[in-house]
Amino acid sequence: MELSEYLPPQLVKVPLGAGDKSAAIAELVDLIAEQGLTKRRDQLLAAVMEREAQKTTGIGRGFAVPHAKTDAIDNMTIAIGKMGEPIEFDAIDGKPVTLIALIASPTSETRLHMQALARLSRLVMSQETYEKMLAAQSSDELHTLAINGVAG
Repeated sequence: MELSEYLPPQLVKVPLGAGDKSAAIAELVDLIAEQGLTKRRDQLLAAVMEREAQKTTGIGRGFAVPHAKTDAIDNMTIAIGKMGEPIEFDAIDGKPVTLIALIASPTSETRLHMQALARLSRLVMSQETYEKMLAAQSSDELHTLAINGVAG
């Protein structure tokens, strides 16, 4: 799967201005709504927050992947943001989060949703790519790294 199909440049934001987990998730949902990719912003936000309440999506190393499958969206969409300052996210390793990738999928897209989760997790497993993502100073730079990793 190619992240570029689901992650347009307009859905990458550096820095996110939020001061906590809920506000950061809402900021990413707002990016999706502003691009017209959902007409049910509140329903999408509620689905992501409901999933987050079940178990944290802070997977460690300063990275979180909040996600939801919901009828509030017609096509799988990914939004990524980098915090100006790390925030508490109840991550499994207890560390604050700097990078957040939100995945929103229709309820019927289980396979694609799981592929996106796996792809994003692999992306940050590359130490070199992850460090460059953490150091990204612009939305364009973070977008390029997210869809391509570290070239050559």
